[in-house]
Amino acid sequence: MKLRRIVSVVFLVSGIASAESPRPVASHPPTGASQGGARGAVILPGGSPVKSRISFTNEVSRILQDRCQTCHRAGGIAPFPLVTYEDAFNFRDAIRYMVETRQMPPFKQSKACQSMKDDPSLSAKEIETIGRWVSNGAPEGNPAEMPPAKSFPDIWTAGTPDLPLAMPQPFTPDFSNGDVYRCFVMPTSTTEDKWVTKVEVLPGARAMVHHVLLYLDTTSAAEELDARDPGPGYACFGGPGFTLTGGLGGWAPGNKPMELPNGLGMSLPKAAKVVMQVHYSARGGILEPDVTQVGITYAREPIQREYRALPIVNQTFRIPAGESNFLVTQSVPFVPASITLYSITPHMHLTGKAMQVEATLPGGAKVCLSNVPAWDFRWQGTYFYETPLQLPIGFGLSLKAWYDNSTGNPNNPHSPPRDLTWGEETGDEMCIAFLGFTLGGPVTAASADADLAVVEPPVPSKAKDWADLAGQRE
Repeated sequence: MKLRRIVSVVFLVSGIASAESPRPVASHPPTGASQGGARGAVILPGGSPVKSRISFTNEVSRILQDRCQTCHRAGGIAPFPLVTYEDAFNFRDAIRYMVETRQMPPFKQSKACQSMKDDPSLSAKEIETIGRWVSNGAPEGNPAEMPPAKSFPDIWTAGTPDLPLAMPQPFTPDFSNGDVYRCFVMPTSTTEDKWVTKVEVLPGARAMVHHVLLYLDTTSAAEELDARDPGPGYACFGGPGFTLTGGLGGWAPGNKPMELPNGLGMSLPKAAKVVMQVHYSARGGILEPDVTQVGITYAREPIQREYRALPIVNQTFRIPAGESNFLVTQSVPFVPASITLYSITPHMHLTGKAMQVEATLPGGAKVCLSNVPAWDFRWQGTYFYETPLQLPIGFGLSLKAWYDNSTGNPNNPHSPPRDLTWGEETGDEMCIAFLGFTLGGPVTAASADADLAVVEPPVPSKAKDWADLAGQRE
């Protein structure tokens, strides 16, 4: 994949499922193991039951609602629901094990680096509550204390979009030659330029969809490519096949819908076509029709800054077979602009082990931007900072990534291991982090430009590298 294509990816967004089978947990306790004591009571040495102080209805159910049921519910992407008492009781051992080891709810960023929004991690008190509940026999408690059931959207988790788009017809990939890259042209038919503030991708066949990228085409190039290729869409390994005029992000395992902070927007030119590239992975062993959808929401208020993205990336590495802790690095010594950093999206494949991204300020001070100490391909994410980071002109960037290409890595896609280089296939590797930013200072009420209307976005940034930011204005 060319660097030009990489920088066109505004962000990876949405979803949690992946095209890979779940990672087995070797030390996972049996989910149905029996517990001492009766359901709803604790048996003391004397033999008389007493009511537990912690119950499912009064405490545990509220934790599950707040932290778990986004995925663990009917229609959710988790393998089982955690809604009723029976749900939780049947998986009580597994629940305690996964929360005490902090494998669930999944959040891969180190809290010692930066505070991130939407961190679902349980507090120490919540973990203790679940542990005590299980140890005391997992009592149900008083049904009258059960909180009302939590409601969830039927389709769009970020709200009903202004512009829902979908593949024109179902597509079933042919895996006879390996993974499939297919582009689908989806006209927007908009009559005016728009600012976009939310993008949600809904993969159809989650067991096959490896990732999704959203490109913009303001010409007829994509439609011409589509017309020359039989079947839905057209083959597009390595890129969409036309000169890019922008992008709206995409989706990879672990990403949630993108919702930009107030005052920020991405440009959608009138009558543009959204060209959706879908990477279908053959590794899951699943073959079924796919209809992936995209939901786009427009700005409701004036936009003050254009939301941009650029990567720090290494495409020239080679990870030797058998290496269990191989280091790959990259740096950008000097960025000729001041920026406000809002988000970061680390990305590796199946042999990825850990990744750190750091900024160096002009005076030499170091600022941690991202630290994922235990990489998991199935739980990727775009992380938005709780407080945006101000980086002055002249700052630098550095990336360090570690890989386990040994037989000891259960996720290694090759047996025996082979040397790995940059590539788009699931069995290749990548080393990249996308940074989401605006030029200049943060958006504030005082910085709003009354002449910058929602329907009049500026020309999208043409910067393909950090050096291209020299001389650019907000």
